[in-house]
Amino acid sequence: MSQQEQWSSKIGFILAAAGSATGLGAIWKFPYIAGQNGGGAFFITFIAFTILLGLPLLLAEFSIGRTAQNNAVDSYRTIAKGTKWHYVGILGMVTSFILLSFYSVVGGWIVIYLLKTITGGMSGLSSAQYGEVFGQTISNPLLSISVQFLFILITILVVSRGVQKGIEKASRIMMPALFVLFLILVARSLTLEGAGEGIAFLLQPDFSKVTSQTVLEAMGQSFFTLSVGVSVMVTYSSYLPKNQSLPKAASSIVGINILIVLLAGLAIFPAVFSFGLEPGSGPVLLFNVLPTVFSQMPLGMGFFTAFLLLFLFAALTSAFSMLEIIVSVLSKGNERLRQKYAWIIGLSIFIVGTPSALSFGVLGDVTLWDKTIFDLADYAVSNILMPMGALLISIFVPLKMKKSELYEELKRGSTLKRAIFNVWYSLIRYVAPILIIAVMIDVITG
Repeated sequence: MSQQEQWSSKIGFILAAAGSATGLGAIWKFPYIAGQNGGGAFFITFIAFTILLGLPLLLAEFSIGRTAQNNAVDSYRTIAKGTKWHYVGILGMVTSFILLSFYSVVGGWIVIYLLKTITGGMSGLSSAQYGEVFGQTISNPLLSISVQFLFILITILVVSRGVQKGIEKASRIMMPALFVLFLILVARSLTLEGAGEGIAFLLQPDFSKVTSQTVLEAMGQSFFTLSVGVSVMVTYSSYLPKNQSLPKAASSIVGINILIVLLAGLAIFPAVFSFGLEPGSGPVLLFNVLPTVFSQMPLGMGFFTAFLLLFLFAALTSAFSMLEIIVSVLSKGNERLRQKYAWIIGLSIFIVGTPSALSFGVLGDVTLWDKTIFDLADYAVSNILMPMGALLISIFVPLKMKKSELYEELKRGSTLKRAIFNVWYSLIRYVAPILIIAVMIDVITG
């Protein structure tokens, strides 16, 4: 693959980028983070951050990547020659490395459930028994590490094949199918007895429950679900032809993201309240709720198997982007080196992520700042590294890229009006950095 390899079509790029964005951030993480932070108030705060910060930052990363047509580190070098700004790209590589190290653990959980469902091990259980099975499964050290390795292995194999043959080809097939099955799941969840309480929990905000930590979590979640702040979208947009509209692509991805998050909430929370589960039960929430919901459906385990397969793909599309940003920097367009570094980096991530995989078993009592290794890695990425990367990108774009050239880049292939561009530019130059700094200071001092 050469650095100039491109997406074969606009829809291929949008599906790949949306796959990176939706992934586990929207489907797995959002429900339990919202459950821990008051539901509706968190959801509204999350949407506000996604539109006011996430969308402008996504477009900023797009403008960097397509302007430079290079990897996440060399893009900054190309635009700001002779400066240290390329460390923003390096920060993105480090963040992606840590992120994939614990993200692959959750990917492994999906693999476990998929295998158990196929073999009939998830049929005919009560909601309490599903929770017990999950707890027993993830506390098994050999099994947890094995399925984490399998998830990483699939990621390596796809990324080593390149953009069109690997990432785009996979995204085109599975993302639409995931969406259709999600609609089926939501329809069933909404018809459960007591579903109205779950809907109210998600859609009726109680802002008295909002704290500075809630705001930080919402901001971090908006960055996590859009994959911004780590220069992943700098890498993906570098493969985008000049005749494609960046504003439309960014808006489409944000729209898909918010829709998937809404569907995830509507699928999970009605079921949570219907079966008397705790909405703030943490990372295991999804794996306790979904099998309970599917078990209430005709041919439910068949649908659950299909959903897990597609859920696994949603996780993988995000994993592809995390590994891709590192591999693209190191291989610099050399196809042979791409395959080599995909294996080296992928296996290194697996080794570093092993303690996170064991955080729910043999290393469960190992904590730092009252967090397990898994939770600490998650917190560091979502609430420190991603906001820091987003802050630096929001400073870089107006500081090192000429406003007139930015307008021309964003106008390519689109009908972007100057007034809309000025709003975006003001959000990036003034609102984004001030808001990110204010939230982080409030948490530190609070």
